Amino acid sequence: MFAFQKKKMQMVSPEAALPGRPAPIPTAETHFVSGRPLKAPVPEGMQEAMFGMGCFWGVERIFWQIEGVWLTMAGYAAGHTPNPTYEEVCTGQTGHNEVVRVIFDPKIVPYEELLRVFWENHDPTQGMRQGNDMGTQYRSGIYTYGAAQAQAAEESRAAFAPRLAEAGYGAITTEILPAPAFFYAEDYHQQYLAKNPAGYCGIGGTGVSCPVGIGSGA
Repeated sequence: MFAFQKKKMQMVSPEAALPGRPAPIPTAETHFVSGRPLKAPVPEGMQEAMFGMGCFWGVERIFWQIEGVWLTMAGYAAGHTPNPTYEEVCTGQTGHNEVVRVIFDPKIVPYEELLRVFWENHDPTQGMRQGNDMGTQYRSGIYTYGAAQAQAAEESRAAFAPRLAEAGYGAITTEILPAPAFFYAEDYHQQYLAKNPAGYCGIGGTGVSCPVGIGSGA
C-alpha cells in the first residue's frame, strides 16, 4: 500500500501513462445549479479560467457561488492520457490534475479576484496533495488563457508567497502553465456538492489573506 501511495505522488512520464481513448467520456448535459448547457461556447465578452486546488467537488462549489461566474465544470487536465476516466486518474498513471474550468464575466469579477479566491481557499505549499487527499491529481495549479492571465498569475504568486512564509508555511508548489486540454469529468462529478450537500469537500484555506489588486488582469 505504501509503495502504491508513493507512486501516486510522483508524476508519470508520457511514455508510461495510460493510453486513454479517442472519444470523450459521457458527462452531464446541463449545469445542475444554473441549468445552462455544460458545453456551451464562451459568450462574447466573457473569459475562461482553470484551477486545480485539490478535490474538484469543493473547488467547483466555491467558484459557482461567485457573482460574475457564468458557468463551472469539473474535469481533468495537465496530464498525458486523452479522455481519462476518474478511475484512471485516481491511479496516478494519467498525470492529470482534478481541475475546475470557469467561465466568467470580467466586467463583474476580474481575473485578479478569481486568483485571490484560488490562493485563499487551499494550501498551495503541499506538493502532490491537499490535506488528506494524496496524489498528483490533487496538486495546486493555475492554467492560464493568454499572456495577461499568465502575468497576473505569476505576480499573484510572488505577492502571496511572503505572507505564507510569515505565517510559517513553506514554499509555494503551485504550477502555473498555459491552459492544457480540458477533459470533462463524469456526470456524477459535475456540481457534486449541489447534488449531495452533505458530501465530502476536502479543501480548506491557510487562513492567510492574499493582497487585493494583484496582477495585471486578463
